[in-house]
Amino acid sequence: MVMLAEHYDFVIGGDPDRDTIDLAILEAGTGRVRAQTADRTDGPAYSRLLAWARQHAPGRRVWALEGTSSFAAGFVTILAEAGEDIVEIPGQKRSRRPKNDRIDAIQAARTALAQTQQAAPRERGLREALRQVLVTRQGVLVSRTKAINELKSLIVVAPEHLRSQLRGLPVAKQLDRIDRLTSPVGATIEHRVTISTLRSIAARIRFLINQAAELDVELLVLVPQHPAGPALLAEAGVGPVVAAQLLVSWSHRGRVRNEAAFASLAGVAPLEASSGQRTRHRLSRMGDRNLNRALHTVAITRLRCHEDSRNYETRRSAEGKTHRDVRRSLKRILARRFYRLIQAATLPANTADALAKAA
Repeated sequence: MVMLAEHYDFVIGGDPDRDTIDLAILEAGTGRVRAQTADRTDGPAYSRLLAWARQHAPGRRVWALEGTSSFAAGFVTILAEAGEDIVEIPGQKRSRRPKNDRIDAIQAARTALAQTQQAAPRERGLREALRQVLVTRQGVLVSRTKAINELKSLIVVAPEHLRSQLRGLPVAKQLDRIDRLTSPVGATIEHRVTISTLRSIAARIRFLINQAAELDVELLVLVPQHPAGPALLAEAGVGPVVAAQLLVSWSHRGRVRNEAAFASLAGVAPLEASSGQRTRHRLSRMGDRNLNRALHTVAITRLRCHEDSRNYETRRSAEGKTHRDVRRSLKRILARRFYRLIQAATLPANTADALAKAA
């Protein structure tokens, strides 16, 4: 348990928006507001804000900021390069009390002072590159699915002589056949427009398929560059996409304090819902749903073709557990395994050398 007041003289709360950022300096020992300011969100303004903080908060200070991965990302980079200490504050819950950016900046600092567990902002560099590829890839897949659905809907209402050539075929064969469709002389306007529309949608699908393949190749290049990348890729059921998501969610050493917190982040740690003499747990639907989906992908893959996981399912099924219960338990086990694997692979060099000598 770490209280900021024990280690710092000042806490600087920040409420960043798209164009402006409000800051408030609080004395860590008393919680009194010492100074406030606001400025734009650009390079020169960041330098002015840092100089202002050094003037009004000399000594030990820490920055408590919301949106360190969005509106405050650029400011966080400047602060980190300047050697400033930064903690991330979760989004503030809205209430009926008075609210403006100045109040939110003060509230961010007071929230940091009240917390016993502090989170450092997520890493940039390789981690941010992986995140950008994953986000772009997800958008491409959503667009591809939408385009395929559009194509199938158009085939359903197409003229019979066109529909009969395309129905019941896999998407790849439908695309090839659409490329060979022609409009004979004297064709009706509906026939000509239908073929033109089919070709337009088919070209969009092909483009999105190629784009997704290019992003998969990019992940295959980026993931092994992480210290834990090769170890993750060696795990059964883990491919470049899953490995990238694990690394993005984990971020860096110290971001997630232990494997239980990592499981909670993934939404695979059951939540207690006991009352009176009844003791039970319920499924958690909180946390990082992308990380949860990655663990789910590994779990269903292992239950299909990984011997140890299949043996685990057999044993738990004999105890009366359903297939869904076994899969949830396996996801919790996988969260523990992957967290420990990443932690071990990212040990600082001096620590790793010390452990090797002790062994």
